[in-house]
Amino acid sequence: MSAITRRALVGGALAALPMPALLTRPAGAAEFSLKLGNNMPMTHPMNVHATAASTRIREATGGRVEVQLFPSSQLGSDTDMLTQIRSGALEMFFCSGLILATLVPVASINGIGFAFKDYPQVWAAMDGKLGALVRGEIAKRSIFALEHIWDNGFRNVTNSVKPIVKPEDLAGLRIRVPVSPLWTSMFSALGASPASINFNEVYSALQTHIVDAQENPMVVIHSAKLYEVQKYLSRTKHMWDGYWVLANTRALDRLKPEDRDIVVREINQSALDQRAAAEKLNNDLGKTLEGLGLQFNDVDPAPFREKLIAAGFYKGWQAKYGDAAWSVLAEASGGGLP
Repeated sequence: MSAITRRALVGGALAALPMPALLTRPAGAAEFSLKLGNNMPMTHPMNVHATAASTRIREATGGRVEVQLFPSSQLGSDTDMLTQIRSGALEMFFCSGLILATLVPVASINGIGFAFKDYPQVWAAMDGKLGALVRGEIAKRSIFALEHIWDNGFRNVTNSVKPIVKPEDLAGLRIRVPVSPLWTSMFSALGASPASINFNEVYSALQTHIVDAQENPMVVIHSAKLYEVQKYLSRTKHMWDGYWVLANTRALDRLKPEDRDIVVREINQSALDQRAAAEKLNNDLGKTLEGLGLQFNDVDPAPFREKLIAAGFYKGWQAKYGDAAWSVLAEASGGGLP
């Protein structure tokens, strides 16, 4: 007799229920409920399009499967949710590759400084050999990564001290970075003083001047209202970052095969929809953020890249990822790496 699973409590794993539970299940209630956690507010394109995917999943499965969104770090920090995914306490999680690198080192490779010049390069890499390489390594940790990575965007530096025009302007600047060795390494090589802080604490850290700077895509700066506690935005575009949808393999395997296929298909479709929306929004938000008080300046990436070369940043990370992985990245970047 097959077990019928019901909604798990937040922080608890999916548990099998006896057959009598089926008879008392409220009309219209889903047989399977998958929690999907992330660190962004509901207004972020990630959650807008994840909501659309959730609606389609419920409809396509005849109500058997529901995906419940838990935005704004409601289930804990990124590092908390990554732990929950591994244990089964959380079924699905939007995770930046640079955060995931604490568990899967090569997952941060797309964030190498100035590796990609534009979106066509990014998607060719992440839907091609580079993305396949990363997903293969994730699978070795018994976590399933869906095929299409979601867009977080090219990242820019903001601060409350002065415009960042050249690498020397970063000297000693206290800048928040995510909990990831790659970010710490890159900004240290550029002469800044990076501090690893989870995203749910960024606003307060800037407001109280624990740090004076941070770096994120336009859409995050806007949706998290970081413009309220920052004055300058420098268009550094120093790295591209995206969100893998990670799933606990055991949780997905509890679904009927046809329902599992629907979940994967609809979330992948929403990834493609979200990419287009996020790119347009990131491009359009400049004027909006200027109107909200941020002062913009453009940046020539060449001196920053030269600073990283001189500091041994690229050679160091090539050694960590290995020559095989680095060659895949180098090919994807179109010769943009030393």
